[in-house]
Amino acid sequence: MRKFLIITIPIVALALFVCIMLSGTFLKTSLEHKDDFPMKIESLMEDIKNEDWDSIVTKIDELEGMWNKIIHRIQFGSEREEINDLSKNIARLRGAAQAKDRTSSLVELSEAYHHWKNIGK
Repeated sequence: MRKFLIITIPIVALALFVCIMLSGTFLKTSLEHKDDFPMKIESLMEDIKNEDWDSIVTKIDELEGMWNKIIHRIQFGSEREEINDLSKNIARLRGAAQAKDRTSSLVELSEAYHHWKNIGK
């Protein structure tokens, strides 16, 4: 029995750690529609194209709130660099929206979407 436990516990622990490290792709998507990050990015892109700046600022707040919830789910299964880069994109997006700069806002959203797709790969 002792030999069985000595062999089984490390194998089970390693399998659990591997599952956690590979869970980034699965955990970044939520079962709830209120945390649909790509849909929020597309909605923001449409508002930026229409230059509805009042709506954009509130949607950026919602996007940042969503992102802060998602970070807690994916922090162990994703690269920290991708998480930090997406956070920087949201911060720069906020600045571009305050300056009402359409081009910079679209660039930041496109880059944020690119980072989103690469999380968990």
